[in-house]
Amino acid sequence: MNYNIAVIPGDGIGPDIVAQAVLVLEKVGEKFGHTFTLKNVLAGGSAIDATGHCLPQETIDVCKASDAVLLGAVGGPKWDTLPGDQRPERALLGLRKELGLFANLRPAMIFEELAEASPLKAEILAGGLDIVVVRELTGGIYFGQRGTKETDLGPAAYDVEQYAEEEVRRIAKVAFDMARKRSRHVTSVDKANVLESSRLWRRVVAEVAKDYPEVTLDNLYVDNAAMQLVRNPRQFDVIVTSNIFGDILSDEASQITGSIGMLPSASLAKGNFGMYEPIHGSAPDIAGQDKANPTATILSVAMMLRYTFGLTAEADAIEAAVKAVLSQGYRTPDLFTGQGHLVGTAEMGRRIADAL
Repeated sequence: MNYNIAVIPGDGIGPDIVAQAVLVLEKVGEKFGHTFTLKNVLAGGSAIDATGHCLPQETIDVCKASDAVLLGAVGGPKWDTLPGDQRPERALLGLRKELGLFANLRPAMIFEELAEASPLKAEILAGGLDIVVVRELTGGIYFGQRGTKETDLGPAAYDVEQYAEEEVRRIAKVAFDMARKRSRHVTSVDKANVLESSRLWRRVVAEVAKDYPEVTLDNLYVDNAAMQLVRNPRQFDVIVTSNIFGDILSDEASQITGSIGMLPSASLAKGNFGMYEPIHGSAPDIAGQDKANPTATILSVAMMLRYTFGLTAEADAIEAAVKAVLSQGYRTPDLFTGQGHLVGTAEMGRRIADAL
């Protein structure tokens, strides 16, 4: 089977980690008899340098013509002085909008081999941790009306949080469908005691829940959810929430695992199309130094195989290979504690590919 993938290495460590993910992807193709046709395109700071725009039309066209997108990372201090609408990070919002990527899936799981890296006490994490944050990605305050105006207190700025029922309904269905295949528990996070948009959110999620009688639904205010994530994270299975709350909570969830370099993500459109990327940033301070951890990007490839291509065995094989390499004690600098084997970006990628 042949699959077409648009590859956006991006900025900073993006090219370093994407190269290792591609190595693993090619190994999967060799092992399982698939062909992956890859086309590199530009976005972010590298696109600004080459074309003057953070998201060239060619990149959009290639992504739309592909089956999936693999993204490294974008941004860096080199472009920090640009106006907000011209910064590299705007490419991410543009890709989400142009590709219809409305659902962001961000797993937060602890590999047994890395449990000591978590800032939480061992008794809190006993038995492991496996949470998925399902974040609405194309609505809410990030895409709402915005502007400036004069007030009695002087110049002011505003950003509008708005959700339509259908936007909430479709993200809720993603969360419930996922929970049905997991531990059958959805926690919907909002601020319905204050925000009108959250009251609509809660009502629509409750309506969707009626179609999933086998799935338990809980509701939490976002402030309580943030507290519960560090107090008792094992109570969660699937968390579904709005764009801004999901942005914050998914970062918190990733940090309690203690290994940001290990966590992948998927941004999905209607159907099977998706864009896959690690959750971490571009880390320009270590770019090109063979220090970056490629594992999150490699696990993002596993998510691509699972969610877009339906290749479950292939995805399982990648995840098993990662676990095997960790069990053998190999660690990139971000995870190295003085024990085991310190390796660089390229060797970590090669060892995971070999473990397949």
